[in-house]
Amino acid sequence: MTMTGSEIRESFLKYFEGKGHTRVASSSLVPKDDPTLLFTNSGMVQFKNCFLGLEDRGYRRATTSQKSVRAGGKHNDLENVGVTARHHTFFEMLGNFSFGDYFKKEAIAWSWEYLIDVMGLPKDKLWITIYKDDDEAFRIWHEEMGVPSERIVRMGEKSNFWMMGETGPCGPCSEILYDQGEGTGCGQPTCNAECECDRHLEIWNLVFTQFDRDASGKMTPLPKPNIDTGMGLERLAAVAQGMTSNYDSDLFAGIIRRIEKVSGRTYRKNEEDDISIRVIADHSRSVTFLIGDGVLPSNEGRGYVLRRILRRAARHGKLLGLDRPFLHEVAQVVIDQMKGAYPELAERAAYIRKVVESEEERFIETLDAGLKILQEAVANLKKDGRKTIPGDAVFKLYDTFGFPTDLTADIVRKDGFSLDMEGFDRAMEAQREKARESWKGSGQEAISEVYHRLSVEGIATEFAGYGYDGKPVMSQVTVLLKEGQAVEEIGEGDEAEVIVAQTPFYGETGGQVGDIGLITCGEGVVFNVTDTIRPLEHLISHVGTLQSGKLRKGDVVSLQVFDDTRRATEANHSGTHLLQAALKTVLGEHIKQSGSLVNAERLRFDFTHFSRIDDEELARIENEANRMIRANCPVETQILPLAEAVKTGATAVFDEKYGATVRVVGMGDMSRELCGGTHVRRTGDIGFLKIVHESSIAAGVRRIEAVTGSGAVLHVRRLEDELRKTASLFKTSLLGTSGTSGTAGTSGTSGMAEKLLRRERELEKEIEGLKGKLAARDSGDLLGRVRQINGVAVLATVVEASDVKTLRDFGDKLRDRLRSGIILLGSRADGKAMLLCLVTKDLTKKYHAGKIIQAIAPLVGGSGGGRPDMAQAGGQKPENLEQALEKLTDLL
Repeated sequence: MTMTGSEIRESFLKYFEGKGHTRVASSSLVPKDDPTLLFTNSGMVQFKNCFLGLEDRGYRRATTSQKSVRAGGKHNDLENVGVTARHHTFFEMLGNFSFGDYFKKEAIAWSWEYLIDVMGLPKDKLWITIYKDDDEAFRIWHEEMGVPSERIVRMGEKSNFWMMGETGPCGPCSEILYDQGEGTGCGQPTCNAECECDRHLEIWNLVFTQFDRDASGKMTPLPKPNIDTGMGLERLAAVAQGMTSNYDSDLFAGIIRRIEKVSGRTYRKNEEDDISIRVIADHSRSVTFLIGDGVLPSNEGRGYVLRRILRRAARHGKLLGLDRPFLHEVAQVVIDQMKGAYPELAERAAYIRKVVESEEERFIETLDAGLKILQEAVANLKKDGRKTIPGDAVFKLYDTFGFPTDLTADIVRKDGFSLDMEGFDRAMEAQREKARESWKGSGQEAISEVYHRLSVEGIATEFAGYGYDGKPVMSQVTVLLKEGQAVEEIGEGDEAEVIVAQTPFYGETGGQVGDIGLITCGEGVVFNVTDTIRPLEHLISHVGTLQSGKLRKGDVVSLQVFDDTRRATEANHSGTHLLQAALKTVLGEHIKQSGSLVNAERLRFDFTHFSRIDDEELARIENEANRMIRANCPVETQILPLAEAVKTGATAVFDEKYGATVRVVGMGDMSRELCGGTHVRRTGDIGFLKIVHESSIAAGVRRIEAVTGSGAVLHVRRLEDELRKTASLFKTSLLGTSGTSGTAGTSGTSGMAEKLLRRERELEKEIEGLKGKLAARDSGDLLGRVRQINGVAVLATVVEASDVKTLRDFGDKLRDRLRSGIILLGSRADGKAMLLCLVTKDLTKKYHAGKIIQAIAPLVGGSGGGRPDMAQAGGQKPENLEQALEKLTDLL
């Protein structure tokens, strides 16, 4: 019986569980500890530190189905997607891993057993490639697995030798290929396993990491070699189901059916339509999973790659005749199909659909206009016999119409055009001088190796800060770090890090800042803790300066957190939880946290929302949060397995990395979140919450800043003080009073401000009217200065005008009265010169106001230009105005 893609995924994981492997959940597509990577692109990414010996997870064998994206940087399959049968931007990588446990013999034997006995693939269809010098792999494949020597191909370093970098761990690879038959190949008589065509399809790559390469190229055997394997689920499913294209497997069938339904086109009837359908099918998976892991469309980094993928899919939708948003409908099919293996998709379904639809709508608004610009550019270039789209045109499409460069390249490729990318880069550089590097590893910074080494050595810190009562905690110094190196002691004035066995200090994580306080030892030894960090889950480090004495490794110390700061931070953290609950109540369940900052002074909460929040909604959010505070519910915590915690309805953060067990913080029936931070004992301890600012920080992401407790009281008091001062200036009461019999009420501060502003507008209108009357009178006087030059009436004169608008208004009145002629006016304001040239319509074929201004403006130290009938300029030399006006006579 043929297995579905989901059944194959499960069979793989179960098979390796049966071989002693721990099933590990897929990590996020956003790498946490590797700023060199744009996206997670293979199964080994989350195990990198295990391979390097920097992390011990408690297991030495692991198996995963890892969601992966290759659409940027070195690993970029975007251009091939839709054209070939096997390229994807999103795919699932099945893998089994050994961290210094089993090696080559077991890895080969189990891969062969799984493919032959579990999947039922015919042996005579399988080919093997090995590294040219790997005699051990050849022997195992040939003698132990029984693969004929003619189907084992030795290949070079480029294809069959893996390296983590120029130096470091490396080793040979062995690939398992499936022969799809002559009908899928290039048809050449020389076609073999080394050919680049689709006939011999790579389905599994086994990497034997057994050497350490130094800078000279010398390779030393590793004492504990590792195994890293990867097999694309999409390819295996297609092969197992008898298909020669991944897109014909059941993993894509439902998605393609939905595309057919929304477009009215039929797959496999027209090759151009088929390419578009395959592009949309693939890209809908990438878009769904990337947004599900917290990536949002933007013009930088990961967000830009997502935008490129999404807009490429939208453009192919247009090629299928779709002029409306549709991709969010296809995304729902992806969610329905994949939620069994990736339940987070179901939790975030509404959010994913909303982000996709919003981005589609933005692109549709500019797509037609951009396509028109591009078509005109192509037509003009064809006339000139050129085949390269200029860089400035490519940049205009990118900057004004939202066309990613690869989308533009896609559109013009069929006409044989290429892009001037050097010119594009220059245009980008000129406009975005302040952001020359669009992405500097937008993942977390790589964690210092020293902390991983300490962890491997068994150094750990127990956090004793939950329910902290303010009393000192005694512990022992286990590590002292100075300038990143472990030392035995530190002296007075040294900036250092102190690690102890047990601490009440909270290490910065999850948006909550680290605690501050003092570490003391006996008499005279005082270490001032200015920050507390948590570089690894079980390691907390106190950062600061030794104020006095000497502190040694092994000393017993007293740790005292500054209580007032801790309590204020706790109030803000608990306030953040209630703020999120209030946001969901008022705005909807689509609200998802996308960032936060909690310290003693304030809280900042970033969340997903796609429209502006008006004042009335903001007031309702604040009122709801304070209602929850006044309920004074106990704040309770539980430690639960992750799956059980999620089932209780606890809210998780998009891109947070959770362990097997998690801490759940509940506040009555109002809020329930996965959180490792510190909190108040009851919601009433927060006092009250005051929102101080709300804004948009990115497309689909908004930010609220707020204060709680004494910080909120102080904020309100400052507002009141400011209002009182304003009321005093207006000579009115703060809030106004209602009238009583015989007395009139007062309007209050806002009423008085409104009254004064209304009076100001009335006076401004009156002034404009007076200016008009003066201008009309003055224009009549000035017409007496008109001269005739070559039969043309010319007026060139200096006038009084405080700004450009006044000068233009004055010029319009003169032109109306002159009826036919040329007017050149000059004026001085704020130490600068202003020039205005007007040419009546009957003379514009002979005289051009813009050219007149261009010739005259340099005399006043400036430049300008404009239309044939009106032009203006400004300059830094008002003393030359008269000379500039005289120039007009020479020009005419």
